[in-house]
Amino acid sequence: MPDNTDEPLYRPDRQERQLTVRAVLTGCLIGSVVSCTNIYVGLKIGWSFGASIISAVLAFSLFNVLENLFGTDRLSVLETNIAQTSGSAAGYMSSAAGLLAAIPALAMLGYEFSWTLLLLWSLSVAFLGVFFAVPLRRQMIDVDKLKFPSGTATAETILAMFSDASEALMKSRVLLLAGLYAGLFTLANHFYPVLEAPPLHEWLPLPVLGLLATWTFTVYLGPSLLGAGFLIGPRVVLSLVAGGLLAWGVIGPLAQFQGWAPGPVMSYSDGPRGWILWPGVALMVSEALATLAFSWRTFLNALIMTSAAVADHGSEEETHDPQHIPDAWWMTGLFLGSLLTIGIALVAFGIPWYLTLVAILLSAVLAAVGVRSVGETDINPVGGMGKVTQLVFGGLAPGSITTNLLAAGITAGGASQAADMMQDLKTGKLLGASPRKQFLAQLCGICVGIVFAIPVYFLFTSAYELGSKELPAPAAMAWKAMAELLNQGFSALPPHSLPAIMIATLTGIVIAGLQQIKKLKPYVPSGLAMGIAFVIPAYYSLVMLYGLIIWMIWRAISPVQASKYTYSVASGLIAGEGLMGIVNAILSLLKIDASWLPWG
Repeated sequence: MPDNTDEPLYRPDRQERQLTVRAVLTGCLIGSVVSCTNIYVGLKIGWSFGASIISAVLAFSLFNVLENLFGTDRLSVLETNIAQTSGSAAGYMSSAAGLLAAIPALAMLGYEFSWTLLLLWSLSVAFLGVFFAVPLRRQMIDVDKLKFPSGTATAETILAMFSDASEALMKSRVLLLAGLYAGLFTLANHFYPVLEAPPLHEWLPLPVLGLLATWTFTVYLGPSLLGAGFLIGPRVVLSLVAGGLLAWGVIGPLAQFQGWAPGPVMSYSDGPRGWILWPGVALMVSEALATLAFSWRTFLNALIMTSAAVADHGSEEETHDPQHIPDAWWMTGLFLGSLLTIGIALVAFGIPWYLTLVAILLSAVLAAVGVRSVGETDINPVGGMGKVTQLVFGGLAPGSITTNLLAAGITAGGASQAADMMQDLKTGKLLGASPRKQFLAQLCGICVGIVFAIPVYFLFTSAYELGSKELPAPAAMAWKAMAELLNQGFSALPPHSLPAIMIATLTGIVIAGLQQIKKLKPYVPSGLAMGIAFVIPAYYSLVMLYGLIIWMIWRAISPVQASKYTYSVASGLIAGEGLMGIVNAILSLLKIDASWLPWG
């Protein structure tokens, strides 16, 4: 990666195609597939994955194949950039729309959403994030020349494909083969669950296996989480495993033995699962908030630069860059998006207009912080910023869980979409693309992505219960717990859990502090990952460990192949299970099981 990431990597020909229907549609469809798989994976482990590189690789490969078969022109460099831009916007809609956190948290509290209401809400929140990003572009990219590592990597990937098309085709072929395997495995698992979760404790009647199974230490072989173990790296995977061992192997049994959580292990009301939820949430929240606090310089710079960028936006661009994004576009969009958000919040949820306006203003500030954080570190602290909003609204609107969660959803959605937009604009800057055309592609991606994501969200939540074995929804659990605590006070806590919460809070602060030391950071565990492991069953953490071990063996045996195809294999496994998971959800709703098979 070059040191000066503002230096163009590519100088396009004036006649080069860019914003074409085929590029936008291809990117939107690929990104929508990623968005749907993100709902499946996100409601399992609380993570979502970006769609930029996968959209670029698959779009490029698709048109190369069409060129060989039918003589269709391949995509240009800038068309490929438009495909990744629209794909990235569509892929992030699962997160930006709140479908992994705020919305399922409200659903678990008994709130019901219509398809139309959720569509309008999601679009308004996502559009706000895009419009927040536009006035920041000149400051963050042109003046400060922030690195935006993922955006830079996407630009380099696009250019690498054009220099070696055969390599790109091989990567897409590997991705599709991995996806086919994962899809067939997932379909077979619907009829024979023993494939994914072999009950070793039943096959081998050893007391220790039965005890481990009681505390969720069983074998699970889900392809998507196996693939996630390839991607998220040793530090995060080992943090998950450490958190799982601590939560389900030590703290949970201790709470039950002491009589603090006497119910069944997996009971939220009076069992260990409901008890260990709270220190897990405390660990996640404290690390996120402490990280924001330690990043006060970034926060302050973002505030200063935001005001400067808004005041100065367009003054030079209008003179020198005919492809700049006109002020009228983002200002009008921001005004209309705010009105839509305020109207929906008032009519559908009874939230006073002035509270929603406060949430939007807070979202604008925190989106600037998120964008700067992504530009400097490639990390968007969406969870932490959502918790900041929850704390603020715990004081502004005490007793209203709906206001608390939806206000935090506005902040998280705005920050998520703004940072995604800026990564794409960085890619475009390095490739000499038109910001105006990327902006339009981003808006198209949002509209298409949410049309796919919302039905899939309803499909999964109709087929499986939120908070169940199939959909633990750890991020939503954390948001729900935070809202309940702010609403009910310490009465919401289970018996004797306060000391554990205090210890977890202190641990999160210490972890965040140690991560500020550059030499120590690679060896400091992830408090977020450890906290998530308190919420999800232990076998989910273990399967990602299996993935990490397989990847490390692969890298040791064939480092060149592993370097080239890790992303393709992992993405294929995640997408294959996610897409077939939609089919399995439909089969579950129709009550089609192994008894329907000829030999069943």
